Amino acid sequence: MNQSLVWSNVRSWGLVVLGTALYAFGLQFFIIPNLLMEGGVTGVAVLLNYALDLPVWLTSLLINLPLFILGWKQLGKSAMIFTLAGTILLSLFLWIAEVLVDEGWLVPFTSENDFILVVLYAGVTLGIGLGLVFRAGGTTGGVDIVARILHRLRGWSMGQIILTLDVLILGISLFFIPKEKVLYTLVSVFIAAKIIDFIQEGAYAAKAFTVICHNPEKLAKDITIELDRGVTLMPSIGAYSGENKTVIYCVVSRFEIRKLKSLVRQHDRRAFIVISDVHDVLGEGFRDE
Repeated sequence: MNQSLVWSNVRSWGLVVLGTALYAFGLQFFIIPNLLMEGGVTGVAVLLNYALDLPVWLTSLLINLPLFILGWKQLGKSAMIFTLAGTILLSLFLWIAEVLVDEGWLVPFTSENDFILVVLYAGVTLGIGLGLVFRAGGTTGGVDIVARILHRLRGWSMGQIILTLDVLILGISLFFIPKEKVLYTLVSVFIAAKIIDFIQEGAYAAKAFTVICHNPEKLAKDITIELDRGVTLMPSIGAYSGENKTVIYCVVSRFEIRKLKSLVRQHDRRAFIVISDVHDVLGEGFRDE
C-alpha cells in the first residue's frame, strides 16, 4: 500500500477517535451537568437520561444500531464504515466519561449564575469534536443517516431534515427541562455549527484575486517574480464591449493581500479587482493534505 495512503488512513482514524472523545467530554462535562440539550440521536439519549435516568452511552448505541443497519442497506458499506466507527467510539467515550464522573476523577463544570460561559465552552468543545469527525469523512450516526436516506429516496434537503428533527427533539425537551435551558441550548448549537464550518473549511484561509487590467501578461510576470505565486491567465470576452480580454487569477495568503493589491495598482490604477475568500488551499506554496 502507498505510504501516503497509509498516512491518510491513520490521520482519518485519528481524527475520528479524537473528535468523538472531545464530543463525549463536552456532553459529560458541560451539557448534562447543566441540564442542557443537544440535537440528533444524542439529544434523544440525553433527554431519556433526564426523564428516565438511562445511561446516555447505552441509549445512544441502542438507537443508532438499527439506524446503522438501515443505512448499510440503503447507502452501502463504503459510506457507512466511518459512521459505524463514530457511533461505537462515541458510545465508548461517553461510557468512559460517565465512569470518570461517577468515580470523581472528572468534576463537571456547573454554573448557576453564568450560563453564557457554559454554553460558549460547550459549543466550542462539541463543535471541535464533530468538526474533526466530519473532516475525516465520518459521522456520529443518528439523524445524519436518516437525512442521507431521505435525501437519496425523496430528494429532500439534508440540512432541512436535520434541522426539522433537531427542532422536534428540542421541542419535546420543553416538557422535561426549563425553557431557559432550551434557549441556552440554541446558543450552544449555533456556536458548535460555526466551529464545525470553520474546521470543515480549513483553518488556513487565503484570498483569491481575480483581476482585469491592461497588459495582464506583464502583471502576471511581476506577480510571479515579486510574490513567487502561480498565476493563471484565462481568456474572456467583455459582454458589453465584445472585446477579447485576459483575466488574471491568483491565490495568495492573508499576509500577501496588501502587497498584491499594491502591485496591481502600480501596474494599472484602473484595474478591476475582485477579492474573495477561499478555504482549505492545497498545493505548492500552501499546504499539503
